[in-house]
Amino acid sequence: MLSRMKRAALAVAVITGTSAPSLSAQTATLPEPPQVSGPFTLEAVTDPVSGKSQFRYDGHDIPPVVRVRPGEDIHIEYINRLSRDSKEKCVMMPCTNGTNLHFHGLHVSPEKPQDDVLTMSAAPGETLRYTVEVPRNQPPGLYWYHTHQHMESYRQDLDGMSGAIVVEGIDRYIPELRGMEERIMVLRDVELDEHGAQRTMLMNKVAMLTPACGHSSEQPERVLTINGAVRPQIEIAPGERQFWRIVNASPDLYADLEIDGGSFEVVALDGMPFAFHDPGTRSRTLGHVLLAPAGRMEAIVTGPPAHHRSTFHTRCFDTGSDGDPNPAMVLADIVPRSDRGGLRTMVQDSGTPVYESIPAAAIHSAEDAEPRFTAVFTEDKSGFYINGKKFDMESPPMLTVDIGSYQHWRVMNRTNEVHPFHIHQVHFLVYAANGTPLQQTEWLDTVNVPVEGSVDLVMDFTDPVIRGTSLFHCHLLNHEDKGMMAKVVFR
Repeated sequence: MLSRMKRAALAVAVITGTSAPSLSAQTATLPEPPQVSGPFTLEAVTDPVSGKSQFRYDGHDIPPVVRVRPGEDIHIEYINRLSRDSKEKCVMMPCTNGTNLHFHGLHVSPEKPQDDVLTMSAAPGETLRYTVEVPRNQPPGLYWYHTHQHMESYRQDLDGMSGAIVVEGIDRYIPELRGMEERIMVLRDVELDEHGAQRTMLMNKVAMLTPACGHSSEQPERVLTINGAVRPQIEIAPGERQFWRIVNASPDLYADLEIDGGSFEVVALDGMPFAFHDPGTRSRTLGHVLLAPAGRMEAIVTGPPAHHRSTFHTRCFDTGSDGDPNPAMVLADIVPRSDRGGLRTMVQDSGTPVYESIPAAAIHSAEDAEPRFTAVFTEDKSGFYINGKKFDMESPPMLTVDIGSYQHWRVMNRTNEVHPFHIHQVHFLVYAANGTPLQQTEWLDTVNVPVEGSVDLVMDFTDPVIRGTSLFHCHLLNHEDKGMMAKVVFR
């Protein structure tokens, strides 16, 4: 479980590391993170007051949104200026403040200097230089970056070391997005004191009135923020349509997203536009959307009628008797827009849509075949395991995959807690749960595996650029740090 280190002087409206507004701070308008394209420098620094780790970009501690077009490169100079003597505790040991970056969901090479989290690592005082070659056929959509240092990824992610990546061009598939105002929302955590005024105030702030949720008997330890703000205001005029791009960057809180009296016109999940593989499907209207840790949603939202009070909130999600509590809470208030402008609008992309329609015969052949690989998630008091093995950096690969095919994988959960399965470099088609075919299949890069249940996936191993040693793991990052991860070789 999580440590409780947040002080009562924590910001109510905005949580931004070095700045800590008073407890009487007024409700904030949703902050807009900075945007960057082209080469940039990102620093990992230690907050001198809290001792927590954080990113610094352009002199500020707000991680930027990285914007890139298909076929372009992401160039990052990543400087580790973290303290050599950390005051924080990681899940299995004192933190050593090593760090690196993972580019979650991008179909890029797992080898240096790209999405390599096995051999690229910077100790305090060292620098990493990334050149990530985004392919021309990368699905346009929302991705994200976060640290992935084994044994320290949970603590660093909890501290907020994450940011969004936008691969441009989703309007090629949904032209009505052009000229629409765009909001990028990164959900992160703020920790609650075990007792006291800070805990009460923050729980009241997000209307966590009934903290009990599902089978978990434990008390909530955190609340979710949007772009660092606790329950900000999102301005939207009645009937106005905005494009919301949301990433759940929490290390282990789920977000079952809903708007009072509204719905989401979803156009992409986990960065994958529905139309990319199915040109006949441009959007789906959903009343609520469950985002696992690392999950993303891109959707058109319509402003509620005038004088209609509305909130953007997360519903209770039952993670199982051994899981953490995920109570309902308000994420933001939806209010009529003021005269203030300044939101980024979607700009028309000059490219043509790239469609990768996979032959139905290839999908059905993989689905009908016996699993080429089965991953079994287990846990005990000593740690977390895949197929009975606990990961460490010296672990040999669990399997080798020959590139050029679609494969049936099965992921089985033999615990009393929901686990989100994630694999680097690829997306997969989720087509069955607990042995029953799904009415609505989805292409994702992170999927929930139900308690004492299973999911069946068609893995897309056809891209030749992904050759190298990669990883798959539970995206509850404290489980990953405690061993629920394994290597896979793509050859």
